[in-house]
Formats: sequence, structure tokens, C-alpha cells
Amino acid sequence: MTDEVCSHVVAADFSTLDDFTITRVKTRVLDSIGVIAAGVHAPMCDELYDLLLSYGTTPQSSAFFRKKAIDTPSAAMINSFSMRSYDFEAIEAENPGKKSSAAHISGTTVPTALACAERAKASGRDFITALALGDDIAARLGAASGFDVYGGWDNTNTINGLGATVIAGKLAKLSEVQLNNALGIDLNMLGGSMDNINFKTLSFKLPMALASRNAIFSADFAARGMTATHDAFGGKKGYFFLFCGDAQKPEILCQDLGKVFYGDVVIKPWSACRATHPSIDACMQIVEAHDIDPEAVEKVVIHATPRTAAGFVGQPWEIGEEPQVSGAFSIIYTAAVAIATKAVRPESMNREAMEDPALKRLIDKIEIAPTLAPDEYQTAEVDIVMADGTQYHARCDVPKGDIYKSAMTDEEVLDKFYKNIEFSQTLSREDADRVVETVARLEELDDITELTKFMQ
Repeated sequence: MTDEVCSHVVAADFSTLDDFTITRVKTRVLDSIGVIAAGVHAPMCDELYDLLLSYGTTPQSSAFFRKKAIDTPSAAMINSFSMRSYDFEAIEAENPGKKSSAAHISGTTVPTALACAERAKASGRDFITALALGDDIAARLGAASGFDVYGGWDNTNTINGLGATVIAGKLAKLSEVQLNNALGIDLNMLGGSMDNINFKTLSFKLPMALASRNAIFSADFAARGMTATHDAFGGKKGYFFLFCGDAQKPEILCQDLGKVFYGDVVIKPWSACRATHPSIDACMQIVEAHDIDPEAVEKVVIHATPRTAAGFVGQPWEIGEEPQVSGAFSIIYTAAVAIATKAVRPESMNREAMEDPALKRLIDKIEIAPTLAPDEYQTAEVDIVMADGTQYHARCDVPKGDIYKSAMTDEEVLDKFYKNIEFSQTLSREDADRVVETVARLEELDDITELTKFMQ
């Protein structure tokens, strides 16, 4: 299994990719740059960057929107950590048949590809090829794993790490044997616990970021001759054995390999856990159709599945020690923000916003009812009752963002990018325009630094 993947990755080039795959890669790259910008100074991002600098590093790749370059594994790590900050990155690994499963692949793969390509001064075509290959392998692993977000382990440093190793290995021009060893090395560093989210801690950002750093280390060490298990995927104690239960379908990993390229299928419209998006969208249907005064709301009932209501997004609302995390993973808080502001963006993920008296009064009027059927996990219904007795109802069957079922328009993706840049105050509008233009012609770049120079 691993031999087949490595043979495919080493042999692939830009001509292997179809136009649809290339366009998807560009969209994810542009969205990712905006999300990194939004999170660059989020809680603990500056501290992580300072820690990495303190180790004494060789400047190789850009730590985006900071003054100093840093070594490539650390650059990928800090950029990934920033990208994860507001839970705003592309999500959901594509499965066969245009289905999807829980994943956050791009938050690792895009920073890894940008850092490695910058170090190698790779062309835009080589960058796109490596990123598409790594996204594809990560998505296939996600689809094949039978991953369950309530199962305990976090796949943002399992499938992400292995997919990112493919990217780092491809851009380092590893041989099949070296890439096989790199995947085996990375196998030793996979892990992550969903308790990071259950306890609302900032460590929820670490698995994704560690996956970036570890992938580059694995490829670099393999290039120097380090050996490892010869079947990281299907070995007796490989990925599928270690992390996947009875629901696994390992055959998906190599099914139609090289013919179909998978990746994240959702560009997020809201900076919050995807499990909150159905209720956000249902609230948005109501507030966009009716001129609701939040102060005149008497009661809000959000209908979810029993599992969702009892899960990490259905917990009773409290600001907690890490407001940014508490807000992003709360159905109650994000619904209140949607009703009050008609959006859920990073601007609301801070203590000051959460302590607004009017918002707190609205939050106190919201309850979650575990009334939906168990298979409606991406569905929500919302009832809003006004003080004068008026009642509003909305149902969301498919939350916004899925490229096949409910895609954001090109204009909406661009609007998200520009709003994130404005929020971050990292780039002028002129430079932001240049980033958009450069991403649009990625395949024409002789050197990826033509793009990354804007994020230095």
C-alpha cells in the first residue's frame, strides 16, 4: 500500500492534474493566506514564534506577516498554528461519491507546502503538484479511517501529518525509498487528543501545527538516509492498525489513485467549529429575512441531534479561561452572535465582545433541544420567539460552504479573504490585490517567492 502511494507521488507531475483540481488548490491557498493573516496575533501565536526563535534558527522560510524568516519546519508550524486560531480554515476530507468526512487538512498542508516551496525556490507548478498530492493522500486517509470526532483522537495530526510528509518529500525530490522512509518516520509522531477541545484549551491548535513541523523533519531526515518502517499505512502496526477501528476502509487509499484528486471540500463562511454552522445558518436565514431586534427576543430554541447537543459544541455557555476557544466551539454563543451581528467572524471571538451586556442577555435566552434524528448531524432547526409573540422558524439541511452542495461563490470567497486581511491589518489593500492576482496565476510562477514575498 505505501509502495503504491510512493510510486504514484514520485512519478506525478503538473500534467497529472486536471483543471478542476488546480482551481480547487488555488481557492484553498488564497483562503488559507487570509485565515493565517486573521490569526497571526491570536492568543499564543506571538509566544510560539518567540519560542521558536529562541532556539536559534536558520532563516529559510517566511513566518508570515512577521519581520524575520525562520527555519522551514518552524515556519510551517507557526503559520499552521496561526491558521488554526479562529477555526476558520478549509475543512472536510472528500470521500468517494462527493461525500465528506470530518477533517481539517488545509491547515497543515498549505503552510507545509508554502514553507517547503519557498526554501526550495520551487515553481508554482511544482508547488501546486505537491500540494494537490498531499491533500489527496490526507483526504483518502480521512475517508478510509472511519474517523469519529467523538472517538477521542484528533486526526489533524494523523492524516494531516502523513499528507504533509508527501508534500515535503515531493518538494525535496525524494526517491520512492526515501519517501517511504519519511512516511515511516512521521508515523512515530502522529497523535492528538480531542480533550484539547473538550476542555476548551488553546492546545487544540497544536496537533495541526505539529503535523507541519514533523512532516518536514521526516522528509529532511529521510533525505539524509534515515530508515523507518516500510509500510506506514498498512503495516502490521501502521496507521490503519494504530488509529482506525472497525469502520476503516483501507481500500479507499489507493482506489482510483492518480485519476481523482481529493482535498478539503468546505470553505468556511464562519469562524467557528463546523458543528455550529447548521444552527448559525438557520439563525442567518431568519435575521436576513426579518428585521429582528435582538433586545426583543424572548426565547431561542436550537434543535440538534442528541449527540451534538451532548458534545463539545453543546456544552452550557461560559467564557472560560480561553474565550477564543470557548466561542468557536459553542452553539449557543455563535447563534447569539449570528442573531446580533448577522455574521460570525474573528471579531467576536474575544472576551470584550463576549462581555457585552446586550449579547449576554441574548445568550441567556438560548437553549439547545436534542430533538433531531441521529443521522441529521449536519442539520439544525431554530425557533425564535419574540416578546410580542411573533415566532420565526428556519431549518438548515446543508450548511454553507460545501463545494458540491452549498458552495460559496467566488465573490464570497474573495470577500472573506479581504475581510480577514482588513481584520489583521497585515497588508494594504493594494498588496492584498496583488496576492489575489498572484494566486490566480500560480502555475505561471517560476519561483513561489513571488507569492510569499507579500507575506514577509
